[in-house]
Amino acid sequence: MIISCLGTVSASPPFKYDSIFSFGDSLADTGNFLLSGALAFPVIGKLPYGETYFHRATGRCSNGRLIVDFIAEAYGLPYLPPYLALAKGEKKFEHGVNFAVAGATAIDAKFFYDRKIGQILWTNDSLSVQLGWFKKLKSTLCSTEEDCAKYFERSLFLVGEIGGNDYNYPFFVGGTIKQLKALVPLVVETIVAATSMLIEEGAVELIVPGNLPIGCNAVYLTLFRTPNKSAYDQNGCLKAYNAFSKYHNSQLKLALETLRQKYPHAKIIYADYYGAAKRFFHSPKHYGFSDETLVACCGGGGPYNFNNSARCGHTGSRACLDPSTYANWDGVHLTEGAYRHIAMGLVNGPFTSPPLTFPPIYGF
Repeated sequence: MIISCLGTVSASPPFKYDSIFSFGDSLADTGNFLLSGALAFPVIGKLPYGETYFHRATGRCSNGRLIVDFIAEAYGLPYLPPYLALAKGEKKFEHGVNFAVAGATAIDAKFFYDRKIGQILWTNDSLSVQLGWFKKLKSTLCSTEEDCAKYFERSLFLVGEIGGNDYNYPFFVGGTIKQLKALVPLVVETIVAATSMLIEEGAVELIVPGNLPIGCNAVYLTLFRTPNKSAYDQNGCLKAYNAFSKYHNSQLKLALETLRQKYPHAKIIYADYYGAAKRFFHSPKHYGFSDETLVACCGGGGPYNFNNSARCGHTGSRACLDPSTYANWDGVHLTEGAYRHIAMGLVNGPFTSPPLTFPPIYGF
């Protein structure tokens, strides 16, 4: 209640999102990969994964919270339960669900099996599988179109990040930038089709993130290391691979613009993960990191502390003493500190275009 000189006025609750639905890969997975049993003894199921915030491994591919966790915090919502925990009856949900799976691709797994690289996929739970889970769950949330419209009008849909693995897998087995550029239209088309399907199902506010600057990632810096100094930018990142990420992002932005014209009633937000992350690679000290932003906190040695035969969590690797000073967690994924800065750039701006409808209720 607010008391004014005019008498008592009812205070309306602050407008915010009531639920979040998340799709994607290891940048957003809060436990589905672990629950899927895709690997017998996955390292993300044990410490040091999860050591910083949860003090136990939760299935998140980081030392702590992810972007989606910080977005939930900003709106006073609980962390999203992984869909497979609901399917097993382990968790209840009221404020959204996370469908993301570590290792997931945008394009269906069959595409990669047909090209003889399917065996290196972590999971077959691609974006279309995750959309299937959502449709299944939707029938328990609302029954009529009217009911669903009401339910989803205060829901935020996070469609990704997804697509990074569609490039990672082929790059890691020798694919060239030229070859992978030819794959970009199909990846973008798949992400846009998923976004379109969610709008058809009732979503009205959706965040569609672009890819991170992969040329600043310890795994890329290790695998594609070169004595050619001109291959690196002033921050020590590989220029050609960052240019590839920018190419994907530019194509995605163009496709989303077309989608906005098709669905003028929906708010389709592009999230610039690249720009949000590039800030702390460019000025690490300003964001509380050491100058070693390109070096993984957890790994088995080498110039970037990424060693494929002693990856984080495996024998021969160890984690740094203070992950809060690192942006790079295990060579492939970022630290909680890095994800926090990206999430802040989305929630508070300026890395969401257009901005989110509701301002955050809490800082983080």
